[in-house]
Amino acid sequence: MTAEILPCPDLTIIGGGLAGVEAAWQAARLRVPVRLYEMKPGKFSPAHRSPLLGELVCSNSLRSADVESAVGLLKEEMRRLDSLVMRAAEATRVPAGKALAVDREAFAAYLTRALEAETLVAIIREEVTALDPECLTVVAAGPLVSDPLARALAALTGQEQLHFYDALAPIVTADSLDMSKIFRASRWGAGEDYLNCPMTEEEYAAFYQALMTAEQVPLRDFEEPRYFEGCLPIEVMAARGYLTLVYGPMKPVGLVDPRTGRQPFAVVQLRPENREGTLYNLVGFQTKLTYRAQERVFRLIPGLEHAEFVRLGAIHRNTFLRSPGLLSEYLNFFRFPRLFLAGQLTGVEGYVESAAMGLLAGLNAARLARGLPLVTPPRVTALGALISHITNTASRDFQPMNVNFGLFPPLPGRVPKRERGRAYAARALAALERWRQEVSVSSTQR
Repeated sequence: MTAEILPCPDLTIIGGGLAGVEAAWQAARLRVPVRLYEMKPGKFSPAHRSPLLGELVCSNSLRSADVESAVGLLKEEMRRLDSLVMRAAEATRVPAGKALAVDREAFAAYLTRALEAETLVAIIREEVTALDPECLTVVAAGPLVSDPLARALAALTGQEQLHFYDALAPIVTADSLDMSKIFRASRWGAGEDYLNCPMTEEEYAAFYQALMTAEQVPLRDFEEPRYFEGCLPIEVMAARGYLTLVYGPMKPVGLVDPRTGRQPFAVVQLRPENREGTLYNLVGFQTKLTYRAQERVFRLIPGLEHAEFVRLGAIHRNTFLRSPGLLSEYLNFFRFPRLFLAGQLTGVEGYVESAAMGLLAGLNAARLARGLPLVTPPRVTALGALISHITNTASRDFQPMNVNFGLFPPLPGRVPKRERGRAYAARALAALERWRQEVSVSSTQR
């Protein structure tokens, strides 16, 4: 079924991914009624399979949990703003060393149950194909936005979408692995959360040769590959040089094979996909090889000779807008102030960043519905740094970006490198608390 957004008495949110879920949650916290449109299960994107809200398709990792990292800081800021996505992540966490990884199915189920139980949120399982900029709306359709809605956005913004591509990593069953060739360890002795498949130089050379000559899924005539650097297909990285993988996703640094007492030449790491540890994904092995080629090449990895692949890698499209000059610091369009954008469509990259933009878009859309002034976090916070990135009109070639300290204003004075993460975090969280109090006061004055 399809739906147009008329009439529109309540706040409409389009898309039930992380950004849409978070936007709906934040709006409900301000007691604003929400209609959340999700086209699944009537229609699925090329990468989605589950009817649940908040489905994760690329990885089950939300990256570093360390608050002294940029993404860890972003998570902490979201927790302090009552993020539903962060609640779900903590409730469904699986072991992943210093990273925050989740059980995908449990995570999506948690989000779905939370919104189904929220009386102010009506979940409507229909596809939205048109936009009315006079309706109070948050577009959080995600990087795999349907063609009709993409055309509607293009018509409103007066520009064509840019697009790039990333890929899904394969997942294998734990009981199909040869554990006599695999050892458990996290880098630098930080636990035993990862499985490690060590390679000698000869084994790596054979793997590299097979990877470089393997058949790839061809792009269609109109597709131009523009990969995000943080999620490159394994074969694209390998094509940059023989040792690129050894210094990238297959780096052995910080790992010692207990059978030899030495650091391997290369290592393939496997990360748990679920709490039970029955499924593992190949870390950094996003790929656009054909399915047949994947099974042949990846079974050259020691310990994976007889691996059962429950999911093979697959390429998918990601779509985003050139937000600078289009979006305000409140995530609404300059030309259409009642129309907000959220998630990866804004030009951020990553699960956490997408949810963060949903948080802010939902917060501001709800404030607009209640007649409150719109708000944006200070630039020194992780949230504010991301907003600064997607509204930076000085950018010559705007591209999606993960949160990183390079987006933050410089620290005052000279701070030793090893202490910078802590300094960024302390400054950001202090500023966030002051801002949070100001926002709370402004909310009670009307």
